[in-house]
Amino acid sequence: MSYPYVYSTDAEIQYDAKGVSMKEMPLDKDFPDIQKCGIKFYRCNVKAGCTVNPKLDPENIVLLIFNGKRAYIRSGCESFDVVEPSFFIPDFDKQAYTVGAVEDTEFILGVFGMNEWDKEQFRHWHKHLPFFKKYTDGVQYDQSCKKPGTRSWSILQGMQLGHVTIGVVHAIGAGTDEKGHPEVHQWNYCLGNSDFDLDVEGELAPQKPGDFSFIYGGKDHKLLAKEGKEVFYVWVEFYSDEDLTEYNYSSVHNESPKEAYARMLAKK
Repeated sequence: MSYPYVYSTDAEIQYDAKGVSMKEMPLDKDFPDIQKCGIKFYRCNVKAGCTVNPKLDPENIVLLIFNGKRAYIRSGCESFDVVEPSFFIPDFDKQAYTVGAVEDTEFILGVFGMNEWDKEQFRHWHKHLPFFKKYTDGVQYDQSCKKPGTRSWSILQGMQLGHVTIGVVHAIGAGTDEKGHPEVHQWNYCLGNSDFDLDVEGELAPQKPGDFSFIYGGKDHKLLAKEGKEVFYVWVEFYSDEDLTEYNYSSVHNESPKEAYARMLAKK
């Protein structure tokens, strides 16, 4: 059975007169709780030599994920060069910014609503904004669900900016095989020469560069490539309000991940 929650990169790009295309990818139609969080994703394409000034948002966290084609970002007196898959988070509406394409480029623009916990946490402590990071500048980490030879980078860690975490996975002939966290939703954006299968509890979807997918919290999933083929993707996770309480409980009571997941699933 084919996994349905994927936006393929195959659709023809319709550029406007300024050489820009922006198209929403609504993968939440079957999930009212995701809609309630105010999460949206857009595929943005910019022709070489053209620029775009994304709309400023005073209330929500905005995330730009670049596919690695050469581009630049101008934000106030700061300038950032995109020469590999990279990430940018503006400072809400405090500073306008411009994205310019050196070659035809694509980025995913994600919007995440902030609840009262997010806002209170942000007032006390948060990642400095605007934020820019190339994926190779992320913190490398190892994880038991990753197959041998798989490399992972952490870009934005939990509670540094609301409910959003970000990372990158890369492998040849390997990848990820993991249990779904009951309280964490995940979106994936394929990079490089990706050629692998997304398997969500037995539903399959072949993945290629530019494909974008959604995995609802708690769903077991695999992102695995055959021998010689590439797995290369950005994952964006959004943990639910309940996850904060459950995480604290499992930490204080020294639960193993297996025990914590079992308890959370039983409660659901």
